[in-house]
Amino acid sequence: MAKKKPQKLKKRLFSSYLTTTLSISMILFLFGLLGLLIINAQRLSDYVMENIGVTLILRDDAKEADVMKLQKNLEMANYIKSTRFVDKESAAVELKNELGEDFVDFLGFNPLLSSIDVTVYASYANPDSMAMLEKKLLVNPEIQEVYYQRNLVKQLNSNVKKISFILLALCLLMFVIFTALINNTIRLSVYSKRFLINTMQLVGATRSFIRGPFIAKSALHGIYGALIACFMLLAIFFSYQDELKSFVDFQNPTALIMLVGGIFLMGILITVISTYFAVNKFLRLKFDQLFY
Repeated sequence: MAKKKPQKLKKRLFSSYLTTTLSISMILFLFGLLGLLIINAQRLSDYVMENIGVTLILRDDAKEADVMKLQKNLEMANYIKSTRFVDKESAAVELKNELGEDFVDFLGFNPLLSSIDVTVYASYANPDSMAMLEKKLLVNPEIQEVYYQRNLVKQLNSNVKKISFILLALCLLMFVIFTALINNTIRLSVYSKRFLINTMQLVGATRSFIRGPFIAKSALHGIYGALIACFMLLAIFFSYQDELKSFVDFQNPTALIMLVGGIFLMGILITVISTYFAVNKFLRLKFDQLFY
């Protein structure tokens, strides 16, 4: 019977450590997902802004050589991301497929004009810059009209600002919630050892001597929790690489290293600080108060 008790105690301690570590890892995993969203929020915003279509309607009498020269000049401009030339015949085919009817046969001629579809970089995709670009592009004699959805540009810029503010508020709120959850997990772990703390005080152990093992063990919980969280995060990160490549920069490891470092730093700091205050609380309590 004497041999079974230590075995049961070991199982209980292991179960307690495992529960604490897994709880911390799940919280850090959620923190990592939020961090991944924040790090790539600008990239996601740029992706949306750079998909605003701008169509340059060309004059019907524009020469092919002049149009090709115009397209090359546009591709060299620092505000143009990509260009695509669409001749009037291709435009008619695309419109025919969209309408489901051959309007050229009905009208007897092709009323469409050749055009160049361009996309601009995100930094230029705002109402003021687009208005300036429109004036600049209309100087070219081959361009008859510059068409883009002005209301969409205004709405997207307005929504991006609102989402950025909401994301910042959400980040602060979630950080407080994650910190509180880890703090409660640590407090419960220390609470289960409150009588051990009191016993060590009775035999003359100093406060720093009592705190030391608790803080070291909490730091290990934070490290193990961060390792599990990072493993789960990287598993999702690379499992859905194809789906996320438009929003996540896989060629830049710096952001990923910063995220992993942030998870480890948060795991260690919060667990150590929470343990410090939790142990101090029970160090100040008298024996009778430990039962409440």
